[in-house]
Amino acid sequence: MNEGLVSITYIGATSLFILSLGGLSDPETARRGNFYGIFGMTIAILATVFGPQVTNYVPVIISMVIGAAIGIYAATRVKMTEMPELVALMHSLVGLAAVLVGFASFMDPPANLLGAEKTIHLLEIFLGILIGAVTFSGSLVAFGKLSGKISGKPLLLPGRHFINLAGLIVVIFLAQWFLPSEGSAPLFLMTLISLAFGVHMVMAIGGADMPVVVSMLNSYSGWAAAATGFMLSNDLLIVVGALVGSSGAILSSIMCRAMNRNFLSVIAGGFGTEGGTVATGGAAPAGDVKPVTPSEAADLLRSAKSVIIIPGYGMAVAQAQHTVFEITKLLRERNVNVRFAIHPVAGRMPGHMNVLLAEARVPYDIVLEMDEINKDFPETDVVIVIGANDIVNPDAQDDPNSPIAGMPVLEAWKAKTSIVMKRSMASGYAGVDNPLFYKENNRMLFGDAKKMIDEVFAILKS
Repeated sequence: MNEGLVSITYIGATSLFILSLGGLSDPETARRGNFYGIFGMTIAILATVFGPQVTNYVPVIISMVIGAAIGIYAATRVKMTEMPELVALMHSLVGLAAVLVGFASFMDPPANLLGAEKTIHLLEIFLGILIGAVTFSGSLVAFGKLSGKISGKPLLLPGRHFINLAGLIVVIFLAQWFLPSEGSAPLFLMTLISLAFGVHMVMAIGGADMPVVVSMLNSYSGWAAAATGFMLSNDLLIVVGALVGSSGAILSSIMCRAMNRNFLSVIAGGFGTEGGTVATGGAAPAGDVKPVTPSEAADLLRSAKSVIIIPGYGMAVAQAQHTVFEITKLLRERNVNVRFAIHPVAGRMPGHMNVLLAEARVPYDIVLEMDEINKDFPETDVVIVIGANDIVNPDAQDDPNSPIAGMPVLEAWKAKTSIVMKRSMASGYAGVDNPLFYKENNRMLFGDAKKMIDEVFAILKS
């Protein structure tokens, strides 16, 4: 395949990637968007493999077989609840690839580069390794936090901002050393500093900000891919990396707005502790909780005309979404208006709840975003909160001293009755107690979400 045909194929692949992003922006077109992305990547890989730059197919085919086997294994074995950590792990591989390609380009540079072109190529190598190393180590820490292998509590070192600033100054000095000297020493030192910075940056971020971290690392992986494209003079990698990088940055901005957080304050860290503790700031709620049985919860649903279901990570952990859909079907057959309210940061990854509900075949038209449904809570008979905490906390609006003050939340407490399904009274990832639990119109259904939902469904059917 000559270079002209490869370029035409790359243009087609780029168009398909843009269509893929457009399709993934809406649940109803997400399946089509996935198809566009798969088809675009397939023709991009084929065009690259059969292009003029590849002369030895044996190592390429072996690498593709190994990569495909790992991908198929991950896709078939990873649970939906483990998707956030899988995404973080995949981001780390993109960063690692950028680092390896950078060192390969440094050790075996193109022979025809001279003067300014050579300096630009060296700068591409330096920046590519820098971004890739930060993405690699930061994503590994994010994987550890999301999977529970590393504490979700933020690690706040004394003078951490000065440490980051000092690291940046040293990296700039190393760049000035590397470009004229072309030595390996400054490149290796910069790589070590970048790896340390990635670890330090994500370790300082609390569990409550992990959805933002996932989207942020998604952006970093895109820029790492773009840097790899510059190093390899591959136009497709540059364009695709820029698409992923910019879309990840936009998503990070959306997530920050949904949490009333400044992006720089997320990077600085410090918000969020491990679930089950109470963060400082804000008065502790007073009052008694009112527990209910599955039978009493079913009676409340039987008498309701309108129901809103708010899913959280607890539903994902319990794998209760399929029974939730069965209850939804049953209630809708009895002319009950059932809808789902989705907070932008519900779960541990943007869109996590939407994916779980789509997997359970919940109709897209009854799954509404926070801004669409918040006004309807006062006219709702029953709200069911399944394994969510911070996204329904009234302190975000009522207590200016709360750590989550100003965060947009789903106003579940305004319904006539709310039912919160939780294993215990433990706080969420922000580490703050929830006054909703003590409201007069709230009921607590304690236990495993799947078991409780199954019991409520059995009683409703009978």
